[in-house]
Amino acid sequence: MSRAIIKFIRLSPTKARLIANEVQGMNAELALASLSFMPNRGARYIANAISSAVANGGFEPEEVVVKSCRVDAGPVLKRFRPRARGSASRIRKPTSHILVEVAKPAKIEKEA
Repeated sequence: MSRAIIKFIRLSPTKARLIANEVQGMNAELALASLSFMPNRGARYIANAISSAVANGGFEPEEVVVKSCRVDAGPVLKRFRPRARGSASRIRKPTSHILVEVAKPAKIEKEA
């Protein structure tokens, strides 16, 4: 089993989790192919993490499965925008950490 971590991505963890849940349990080659056609910005980051995890283990994409794809919340950048009558409102710019683990699929033995 090998893993890859990408930290401090300027993407909301909520948006990235929607994509991460889609690829869990998929073959890595199929996951990379499906992520390349997704219009979401987070799909590029997750595809990068999967290919990095495959390379870290020295595997080929067709021989491994995405064991887990987890998106954790990173630090939030806080900014302010001026509003009417001298007030200000807070703008939150969330970041996220993406962790991907790939492993060879477990073979299921048939009972005789």
